[in-house]
This record gives sequence, structure tokens and C-alpha cells, in this order.
Amino acid sequence: MAEDLRTRFTAEMKASMLAKTADRTSTIRMIMAKLKDVDINARPSGVDKVPDDQIVAMLRGMAKSRRESVELYRQGNRPELAEKEEAEIAVIESFLPQQMSEDAMRAAVAEAVAEAGALSIKEMGKVMAVLKAKHAASLDMGKAGPMVKAALGG
Repeated sequence: MAEDLRTRFTAEMKASMLAKTADRTSTIRMIMAKLKDVDINARPSGVDKVPDDQIVAMLRGMAKSRRESVELYRQGNRPELAEKEEAEIAVIESFLPQQMSEDAMRAAVAEAVAEAGALSIKEMGKVMAVLKAKHAASLDMGKAGPMVKAALGG
């Protein structure tokens, strides 16, 4: 990754303001505000600015909470609010690293199971730790869990 996420946020913010894309600008502002909160919360542990991997986790959390909101808005027959959330998700996800394909995930899970030497579902934690260490940025851990469970016969 040539530039860090903070640099990208600032550059994208400027570009969005110049292009007068109000919705995109407000979403990037929201991301930057959330990042500032995350940085402030990390200060007691001696960290001034959290690293990119924590920013990626923050972005995933933001996207996840918006997906949950979309679901609720759809159930509540509020399509305009659901569309607003989906537009925010698109902007947030544009900053996330490219996600692994299903096949690549299966291969990574098989490799992690072999590396951890896991034989039963009781060792799922070991496998997940290997996956997180090797593929944290490009792997959706929420989707990996069920795959690991299936691979271990759970």
C-alpha cells in the first residue's frame, strides 16, 4: 500500500469537495470524525494515531452497522433511508482493501487448518488466529468462521 489510509481520506475529501459531491464529502467527514474518536480512545494506551489495520477494522465496523440499518429501514418500509445508508457503505468500502474471493478464502482456510494442525472443532480458535495473522486485511472474518467450522467438521 503506497499511501496510508489517513492520507487517502484527506486527498479524497479534497477531491470530493472540489467535485461538489456533498453526500460523498459528508461520508468522508464522518469517517474522519470516527477515526479521531478511535485515536482519542487509543491515547491512554500510549498510541497517538492508530495503525492502518485498526482503521480497516473501524471501517468494517462502520459498514457492518450500516448494513444492519439498511435491513431495519427495509423492514420499516423506509427505502430512502436505506438508500442513503447503502451510499455510505459504498464510500466506506471504497477505502477497504480488496476482499478475497470465495475460492481464495477456502484455500486460506485449508492452509490455516493445516498450519494450526487442527483436528477438531475445539481447535477453531487456533485456526482463526492463524487466519487473522496472515489475512486480516483481505479476509472477512465473519465469513471465515463458518468455513473454518465446516472444515473442522463442525
